[in-house]
Amino acid sequence: MLTREQIEQRIVRYGELKPCKTAFIDAHTPGCDQKENFTIIGGGVSESPDQHVHISETPGFNIGAAGQPPICKNSLHSHRTAEVFFVLKGSWEFFWGRWGTAGRVRLEEGDIFNIPTGIFRGFQNVGNDYGMIMAILGGDDAGGGVIWAPQVIENAQDHGLILGENGRLYDSKKGESLPDGVASMPLLTEEELKAFPEPGVGDVIPNYIARYWDLMAMAAGQPAKVIGEDATLRDKPGFEVDLIREGSIPEAAYSIDQHEILMVMRGYWKVAVDGIETILAPGDTMAVPPGSSRSMAPSMTGESSMYRVRNTEDAAGPTWTPS
Repeated sequence: MLTREQIEQRIVRYGELKPCKTAFIDAHTPGCDQKENFTIIGGGVSESPDQHVHISETPGFNIGAAGQPPICKNSLHSHRTAEVFFVLKGSWEFFWGRWGTAGRVRLEEGDIFNIPTGIFRGFQNVGNDYGMIMAILGGDDAGGGVIWAPQVIENAQDHGLILGENGRLYDSKKGESLPDGVASMPLLTEEELKAFPEPGVGDVIPNYIARYWDLMAMAAGQPAKVIGEDATLRDKPGFEVDLIREGSIPEAAYSIDQHEILMVMRGYWKVAVDGIETILAPGDTMAVPPGSSRSMAPSMTGESSMYRVRNTEDAAGPTWTPS
């Protein structure tokens, strides 16, 4: 049985998120230099020792977030395991391919994108206000870090940031340089770049993107299965995702032998863990451990929804297969 103090330690409130503005190699690159990176559960893939980790214990995957003002971009990169985003606030454009020209799509609040593993991807806030996207990264170590498109590393060096082969950033503007025995991160060769697919929009949108209002309709009376073996987005990335809304699940308590992460999208939710009640607000994240009794229901009338993530025994590794 968890105590109230232990339960509160497993909740990360939106208003208490601690950002890092130097998390990645493009932190000084014009157009990318206003990003804020958040690691909510697990260490994520940050390259900066300044990154604050809210909950270090991982349930087989990591939870993070990116906050950006209008026009600000996140540079082209790839991962070895899954990267899933849903839009919490604002309007966002995602683009992919070696130069970001293979395809692009616009996502609105609540939309979710299971980005194909192994492709270069980037994203930009195209709304009028500060925006936030929430991320689920496969694996306890999130795949061992970020793989950057070569031009990103070259551009960063022009603005004072060097990425070491150890995965750490060194800022020449602060007088830092690579330590003895540590070389700079090598650029991918043209031969290595051939291994990164360039899927078109027709391959990506129907298989890797789900729209919020479609999921809300599906969740009337039962959870909408979003990512999983028999879900809208059929994939097995080491976790499964569903969307619940008012009326999706009974209010009675239940217990499962999986980790369960609750990520509130809309409305206020009354969640009871081992009989202890708390209220979750939009943007809040809660980690419920296996075996604990839990129940959840909207605490107010009106639109309410949350994404619920559970670990599975599937491998966290690559899932992209060209059509």
